[in-house]
Amino acid sequence: MDLVQKFQTHWQKQFGHLSSANCQLLLAVSGGVDSVVLVDLVARSGFSFEIAHCNFQLRGSESERDEQFVNSLGRKYGKDILLKRFDTKEYASEKKIAIQEAARDLRYAWFKEVVDSWEITDDRRLSMVNGQWPMVNCIVTAHHADDNIETLLMHFFRGTGILGMTGIQPELIARKLIRPLLRFRKSELLEYAESNGLDFAEDSSNASDKYTRNFFRNQLLPQIKEVFPQVEENLLHNIERFDEVAVLYQQSVNMHISKLVEQKGDEVFIPVLKWKKINPLHTITWELIKPYGFHAAQTDEIIKLLDAENGSYQASATHRIIKNRNWMIISPNAGEVSQHIMIEAGEKNIVFSNGSLELSAVRYETSALNDLASEAFLTIDDIQFPLLLRKWKTGDYFYPLGMQKKKKLSKFLIDLKLSKTEKEKVWVLESNKKILWVIGYRIDNRFRITDQTKNMLHIIYRK
Repeated sequence: MDLVQKFQTHWQKQFGHLSSANCQLLLAVSGGVDSVVLVDLVARSGFSFEIAHCNFQLRGSESERDEQFVNSLGRKYGKDILLKRFDTKEYASEKKIAIQEAARDLRYAWFKEVVDSWEITDDRRLSMVNGQWPMVNCIVTAHHADDNIETLLMHFFRGTGILGMTGIQPELIARKLIRPLLRFRKSELLEYAESNGLDFAEDSSNASDKYTRNFFRNQLLPQIKEVFPQVEENLLHNIERFDEVAVLYQQSVNMHISKLVEQKGDEVFIPVLKWKKINPLHTITWELIKPYGFHAAQTDEIIKLLDAENGSYQASATHRIIKNRNWMIISPNAGEVSQHIMIEAGEKNIVFSNGSLELSAVRYETSALNDLASEAFLTIDDIQFPLLLRKWKTGDYFYPLGMQKKKKLSKFLIDLKLSKTEKEKVWVLESNKKILWVIGYRIDNRFRITDQTKNMLHIIYRK
């Protein structure tokens, strides 16, 4: 089977949802042998594509030569070339990052901008027309198996988790990015180029070891092969195994986290005791905090937070993790005060943005009852802890004292003729998703004191 057939078979297996009838490809072409072979394979496979070339202006006349070569490649395949010139050194200096990192950021941002801007005709926009999938725009790069080996080693020596050991991913849906050459070795691409008379531009910087990847390619791997001749094939097999391990790993992590977290609005609540008992603690903690902008180096500090004083917290660029009595709360930084407060059985004084609550469980005595908006008397036998103190939200309803039918809280507040700012300050206290008290206004009829009440929860609200 020649490389064209192998490519098409692999495409069908890896990217079966993308066909020549339903996708438009943007090929990232440097002019090197990898990207030249990619263009030829894609063209022979009947895909609709355009060619994009980045001139990073880092190699003087060689950069200009590559640009001219890619233009000639466009003429060969009857394609217009999308070209972008970058002042890469200036960008790297402004962002205080390495040149290679700057080039990567610039090119992928531009590629994404291009595919997002493509206009798709109405007939292409329809999904599953005549058995065809909807039109998809994709960025395609020429990363191959040797690149993957080098990436795996770089991740390993730099320090990484399980996902880092899976190397380069063949498809990143969110970024509209695919890499169809990852299963092919560099030697296969070179042989294909030679046998098909494909010209390409050599990048002289590939011979320089000043870049990390080149050091691994030119120095480290050849020396390892002297001891382990099959090292490259072994590493590729390891990547396949790590891919499967990563699936199991993520399933296990998701299971642990789903048992830990309680989502309340835009805040996440985790019981401290449950978090502390998680095993392995360090790994699950990292996976738990990672989506909220925290760095791996903060993992140990957040574990220490589990035993810290009430009110202690750690912050990322976007979120805070706050120790709130028996709960850890992950909250967006935008809110100065937590919008959800858990109240455990036995807690007596709760402070929140509108004031404070004083709770006490007492024997029912008629003489103790006051008809004050600032106090609530509730039948404690039907109340389940922990209680949740939060701001009211659209969709809330309760059974106002004296009524047998439920009423939307929004309608209740309208009937009270509260102003917009007054409505914004309304908080509720709930038990097991049932509102006990619209604080300062009305208790729920289901938790009223009756002749059968023996013990009651007395709550005083102070502004």
